[in-house]
Amino acid sequence: MKRIVYREWRIPPARYWGILGILAAVAGTAVLAFGYMEHTGHWVTGMNNSVVWGTPHVFAVFLIIAASGALNIASIGTVFHKPIYKPLGRLSGLLAVALLMGGLLVLVMDLGRPERLIVAMTHYNFSSIFAWNIFLYTGFMVIVIAYLWTMADRQGGPFNHPVGILAFLWRLALTTGTGAIFGFLVARQAYDAAILAPMFVIMSFAYGLAVFMLVLMFTFRDEGRPIGPKIMRRLKNLLGVFVAGVLYFTLVYHLTNLYGAKHDDLEHWLLLSGGIYTFLFWIGWVLIGGLLPLGILYHPELSKDRNWIVAACALVILGGLATLYVIIIGSQAYPIQMFPGQTILESGFLDGVNGQPGPYNPTIPEVLLGLGGVAVASIITVVGVRVLQFLPESLADDVVPIDEETLSEEAFAKPA
Repeated sequence: MKRIVYREWRIPPARYWGILGILAAVAGTAVLAFGYMEHTGHWVTGMNNSVVWGTPHVFAVFLIIAASGALNIASIGTVFHKPIYKPLGRLSGLLAVALLMGGLLVLVMDLGRPERLIVAMTHYNFSSIFAWNIFLYTGFMVIVIAYLWTMADRQGGPFNHPVGILAFLWRLALTTGTGAIFGFLVARQAYDAAILAPMFVIMSFAYGLAVFMLVLMFTFRDEGRPIGPKIMRRLKNLLGVFVAGVLYFTLVYHLTNLYGAKHDDLEHWLLLSGGIYTFLFWIGWVLIGGLLPLGILYHPELSKDRNWIVAACALVILGGLATLYVIIIGSQAYPIQMFPGQTILESGFLDGVNGQPGPYNPTIPEVLLGLGGVAVASIITVVGVRVLQFLPESLADDVVPIDEETLSEEAFAKPA
């Protein structure tokens, strides 16, 4: 086994500045969209009295939970002593910070009054999960930066394992807290479910790993750095397990709702007659984000093709956005039953009005603001790998460390 050497991303300057220019243009467009919504008012968005968290929240929550999942690779190498993942730890930490910053930026700009953020940071109501998340998000960034220092500096080496354990526990708390924002809300019928907290954890594993794999393969292929079949096989199998976990929690969530008669109308609407939400659930959440990636990742031939693995990762990300759209927006659009069995003839929030969901149509400024968060996270990542040594020179099979699991896989694969 050769020594792992880290160095900067040395693509041609013209290509590097071209990538940065495109990302900066997307981020700049998002700033203009934010300025337009801030100046004109949120009435220009698709949000209303029923749907108060719109498309920007879908992007923001996706980026936040993907940040937690991206750190999973570093945690596996450090906390669970899997040496094959350790060369990926630095990129894992960088992506975690970048994704969280992109998500939080969208979240702040979508508040309607972003200058009031200082109030949320100085006045705390600890009976609210929102107050907890202020500490979870800021603490996560501080801990991950410290974690990166233990990986990159010899003086920090002795602290790598304890800081890694702290980062692992903290990111579980962060993702659980994000899921609890929805799971603890009784104001909407579809939100009131404690299983959303662990479901967000497994979703973070899947979405974060999909983003990580795309970034890893793009940066390595663009510069011609090798990625060996061993580590590629391990990553794609791990992604398959996480995607299957998301489908499992989805099944349990809906079976639990179907078991209780009070949720019959909600489940019938979401699974059969919810229009765009039903379409996004079956086609986006289940098919694109679940079954198709699983079919690719475990297909005996397609799973060996890097292009198909890239397609599987992209499908997981698209399916993740569809999933969060259904969870965040669909759950608000469905009217809460204020008085079961009764019909409310008039309601400014559309609650109970003939059982019909509140209207919501995403607008271009909302989508641009969400894409701006993706662009900011990408800029941080691109600049990080360009100026600092986050990427290994090689991940070929003769370079990456081998653990007992890899040895057992090789022994099983060899013919007797």
